[in-house]
Amino acid sequence: MPHSMTGFAAADVVVAPFRLAWEIRSVNHRFLELTVRLPDELRALEPECRDMVAAVVRRGKVDCNLRVSVSAGDARSVVVVDDALRELRGLQAEILAVFPDARPLSVGEVLRWAGILKEPEQQMLTLAQPAKRCLSAAIEALQTARGREGERIVELLEQRIDGITALTDRVKPLLDGAQARYRERLQERLQRFDVQVQPERIEQELAILAQRVDVAEEVDRLASHVTEIRDILHRGEPMGRRLDFLIQELNREANTLASKVQDEALTRAAVDLKVLVEQMREQVQNLE
Repeated sequence: MPHSMTGFAAADVVVAPFRLAWEIRSVNHRFLELTVRLPDELRALEPECRDMVAAVVRRGKVDCNLRVSVSAGDARSVVVVDDALRELRGLQAEILAVFPDARPLSVGEVLRWAGILKEPEQQMLTLAQPAKRCLSAAIEALQTARGREGERIVELLEQRIDGITALTDRVKPLLDGAQARYRERLQERLQRFDVQVQPERIEQELAILAQRVDVAEEVDRLASHVTEIRDILHRGEPMGRRLDFLIQELNREANTLASKVQDEALTRAAVDLKVLVEQMREQVQNLE
């Protein structure tokens, strides 16, 4: 299944008296850049958590954050540390003595002060396994979200590919008559300026021009790249980097075609082609 590199997922579990909540965010990145944030008491789990995410997510900038708090209904197990509270009151008194106009601390600010509240001791053996199970659920939810977005991107890419195929089909018949149109324009110019040129010279110039503006090879390569892209889109593996390379090749052929054609209809087709390729480039950059 194709996966987008952009996604968000969350999962939580209650292990009385604690609530463990994972949040995972992922965005575009050329490689896999993984950040895992854990409470100090669970820091030893970081290598395992990184391995769990890396086993599923192959590409993108991924931020994983675990928050551990006292679950609702267990707040009574939190107590105020009297010594820390007195120390904070002493610090506030010293500051107010120097800055009498300073605003006193609010109750909320006091409760958020480090060391004021004492929560139940977090035991690694009781939280480690639930934390990993919760992370597994969050990873699964992330992959589901990334998969939905990936399928949407593939649908858009297939629409653009159909557009490129329609363009190349429209261009191929024009190539056969291109030389005749070049001949007509050259003869019109010669007549306009009343220039007499030997027929052999005209044929020589037309042959040189035809070779310079021949885009049949570029059109064939475009069709080949489109076939390869269609094949990649239906593979069950990460495809972003391979598609990125093929989009570069499409862009190169489109630029060459646009620079070589001198026919109005072919020029319009080349511009339309460049627009489609640019749209595909933006979409592919979001695929894993």
